[in-house]
Amino acid sequence: MKQVDADLSTLDRAILNAFQGGFPVVERPFEPAAAALRERGVEVTGPELCERVRELDDEGVLSRFGALVNAEEIGGAASLVAMHAPEERYDEVAETVNDFVEVAHNYEREHPHLNMWFVVSVADHPDPEKDGADRVAEVLAEIEAETGQETYNLPKVQEFHVGAKFLLDGPVPDGDVDLSELGPAVEPSGRDALTPAERDLVVEIQGGLPITETPYADVAAAVGAETEWVVETIKRFDAEGKVRRVGVIPNHYALGYTENGMTVWNVPDEVLEEVGPVVADLEFVTHCYERPRHDGVWPYNFFAMTHGRSEAESDRRVQQVKELMDDYWDVSDEDWDTLFSTRILKKTGIRIDERASSNTA
Repeated sequence: MKQVDADLSTLDRAILNAFQGGFPVVERPFEPAAAALRERGVEVTGPELCERVRELDDEGVLSRFGALVNAEEIGGAASLVAMHAPEERYDEVAETVNDFVEVAHNYEREHPHLNMWFVVSVADHPDPEKDGADRVAEVLAEIEAETGQETYNLPKVQEFHVGAKFLLDGPVPDGDVDLSELGPAVEPSGRDALTPAERDLVVEIQGGLPITETPYADVAAAVGAETEWVVETIKRFDAEGKVRRVGVIPNHYALGYTENGMTVWNVPDEVLEEVGPVVADLEFVTHCYERPRHDGVWPYNFFAMTHGRSEAESDRRVQQVKELMDDYWDVSDEDWDTLFSTRILKKTGIRIDERASSNTA
């Protein structure tokens, strides 16, 4: 993929830095967004800003524009899974795993044994006595039966941070524009389940918002609702955690962040609650979780995903994580590893529509 960073204008860099979150949820959001950039010395009008965001999306600099839906809060369940695929059968095993519609992402990663890593995403279990975790277990049993390979389920035990930001040299270098306070005041509903109308809204916005000067009105027209309701509901979803953030979602590969390192650590249980938040605060750590160990196979209980523009930069960032860890316990070489992805085997959506439908009342 062509790296486009060098071709980005001052306005492009301002957009990417300023609006990876905190984009306003109001009927005409590009007007206050443009005003915020003008306050920071970037001259642009609302229509010009909208047009350039649309062009960045068309050019592949953005993955999408809109609300990043938090599938975990919508319904169903997901889990990270590791597997060993024998070298002589690797492609065959990958094809079998990828044929499961429940497998959303699958990566080949550098590890002497666990060399295939995938995400299983499922709707809530149809049996009211069971839940999404039970359904994940059923899917893994089917994968084991078809591949003849054991799976190692690594569900999230605790989330310390999810919030990938890829900042560039240029205006708004700290990415500190937050206009999420604009718009109507909302209160969390207190409901876990979605209404049918909310389910339709989630499905409509999961792939992004229309890049027009009135995106929420366009969504309203698509789902047969009032614009005011769409604005209020997306704002409420943000407050409830059903939406992680609203803004531009960069294509980090296009920006040159091609080194994707999954660092894993065997953190002593007694310091985990201290270590988690401080590692999560590192600006280059995009995901940070506690996950279970597997005795005799997988000794690590802490995952921190880092991204870099070169192998050397990634190595420096991993070293920074280790130096921080050393403040809490004496980290040995056996206490950690970095698994770089060497091949994307599958990357599809996580079927938000099915997960939302299973949690609609």
